[in-house]
Amino acid sequence: MTSVLITGSADGLGHEAARQLLADGHDVVLHGRSPARAREALAALPRARGTVAGDLSTLAGMRAVAEQANALGRFDAVLHNAGVYLGPRAATADGLERVFAVNVLAPYVLTALIERPQRLVYMTSGMHESGVLRLDDAQWQQREWNATQAYCDSKLHDVLLAFAVARRWPQVRANAVDPGWVRTKMGGAGAPDGVEEGSATQAWLAAAPEAAQETAGYWHHLERRQPRAETADPAVQEELLALCAQLSGVTLPD
Repeated sequence: MTSVLITGSADGLGHEAARQLLADGHDVVLHGRSPARAREALAALPRARGTVAGDLSTLAGMRAVAEQANALGRFDAVLHNAGVYLGPRAATADGLERVFAVNVLAPYVLTALIERPQRLVYMTSGMHESGVLRLDDAQWQQREWNATQAYCDSKLHDVLLAFAVARRWPQVRANAVDPGWVRTKMGGAGAPDGVEEGSATQAWLAAAPEAAQETAGYWHHLERRQPRAETADPAVQEELLALCAQLSGVTLPD
């Protein structure tokens, strides 16, 4: 039995990954952005061990989730599934751009603060291919806001983060997952893929014995694919880590 924490598991892909892992007999802790959302998640999946709650758009919320997770003991795997998509440019309580804060900074801070698991999974997207490496303007203070581009950029950053962690922590299996275009609230009713297929890869990487040695991979529907070439560049990875450390005040341990 594998113990797994899944962020953003009140609905969508994270919820379905939790359902699949619970069905296979694993020990799952859910996450909701508020105590009410966490209770809703647990009511829908009562076999889960419990929940953590925190708004991952804020540094305080990120720290709160990490503290609650550590109080529950070390996890075998952590799935960084929480994310936001389109919308106007919005500043968080910390003055950070919201898409970057939730999609990139939150998984960075949680990775740094949660007791190191054996496996880490970061949700990205095929849209990372259209991402622009503007780490000098990751907060969109210089560029004219483009919601789709901001999302693409964040998903490119997520692949960089996964590969940076895999390189920094060789004893941890860190991978990035593109779930496809899935019929969720984020993906919309017209998406071609179902949540079962979209969630299967992150659940497999979290707990399957045959995935125990997989690391620094970019995965789509249980197949290893080739991401953007820049994601393998240690210099670019370190630039992202330095930016996240500067914005959060949290340093990723060696």
